[in-house]
Amino acid sequence: MRKNKSVILLSVGHACVDVYQGAVASLVPFFVAERAYTYAAASGIVLAASLLSSVAQPVFGALTDRWAMPWLLPVSTVLSGVGIALSGLSGSYPLTLVCVAVSGIGVAAYHPESARVARLAGDGSHTAMSWFSLGGNIGFAAAPLLVGAVVATGGLRLSPLLVLPALVGSVLCLPVLHALRKASGAASGGTVPAGADDTASFVKLSLAVVCRSIAFVGLSTFVSLYAQQRTGGGTAAGTAALFVLYLGGAVGSVLGGRLADRRDRVTVVRASYLLTTAAVAGVVFVPGPAFYVFLALTSAGLYVPFSLQVTLGQDYLPTRVGTASGITLGLTVSVGGAVSPVIGAVADATSLRTALAPLIVMPALSWLLFRTLPEPPAPKALAAPADGASDAEPSAAR
Repeated sequence: MRKNKSVILLSVGHACVDVYQGAVASLVPFFVAERAYTYAAASGIVLAASLLSSVAQPVFGALTDRWAMPWLLPVSTVLSGVGIALSGLSGSYPLTLVCVAVSGIGVAAYHPESARVARLAGDGSHTAMSWFSLGGNIGFAAAPLLVGAVVATGGLRLSPLLVLPALVGSVLCLPVLHALRKASGAASGGTVPAGADDTASFVKLSLAVVCRSIAFVGLSTFVSLYAQQRTGGGTAAGTAALFVLYLGGAVGSVLGGRLADRRDRVTVVRASYLLTTAAVAGVVFVPGPAFYVFLALTSAGLYVPFSLQVTLGQDYLPTRVGTASGITLGLTVSVGGAVSPVIGAVADATSLRTALAPLIVMPALSWLLFRTLPEPPAPKALAAPADGASDAEPSAAR
């Protein structure tokens, strides 16, 4: 199978999984309307899903470092869909939590192994990895449309139809896994040793990811309301802001990979965070239509580093690729989600602009952390480990 075809299939499969990350929040209005959940109960569902998924991702990453588990891709894809599909069938709050938790575990199990497989399928290309990341972004953005089309039509009783993307995604990844197994079996000789872990650099990278998470999730949570204030528009202005935010993220994801194939990743990420600092300041303080220009620049700037930080983490921890993928991907959601209620509380006590102003500092801190990071040597060879690899095999294969 040609590399481009494998990457496209994995990207679409990634979209099919990340639909369920966005679906939880998209279902909240229907839970409130049909089951009379309080806002606290509804937000508890979202928080439980995001925290469980983010905490479990490094655990699954550590497991995939010990044993190659390509079978996790189709299994976890189906699991993430089944949980969301069943969440609308029971009026019991505890059962709804369990169903959403099952979906969160499926999402968590998918990402570390899929990030490793995507890098193998793309032969280490940063552009290929950026297209894989773009698939997830598109899936997350499409979740409200999918949930609205299904549940708004016939209520929560139609939620089983939401399993369809999971079934599609699980099928799409099978030919990619088959091709990687054939390539692994046909490869002769050993691969170049992975090298030693650079734990100090990985910790700095993780802190930079934390700062990015706070900036992006904080903005995405409140940008719709803030757009109405800054532009003097109504709900249409807020909807337009969300569209610009998602579109800019799609552009940034692909742009980051292309730039990194021409320049080293650390240089690209440094420049991106520096420009993003100025763009966030424009979002917070510039009124009128120019608000949307700065928002687009902010979104693109925050997404240029997205896939590059995943591969940097993998190269800083070459003997623990799964752990690196799980942590860098998990932190992109969990920390920002935890800080968002604090931003909301400050906004209630002061103003939304005052609450969002500290977000300007976040990309600046990421830039400072990247100033001290080296560009790690790229792996000299990438090979797919066989199923059930032993403890000694992953480091050599990755």
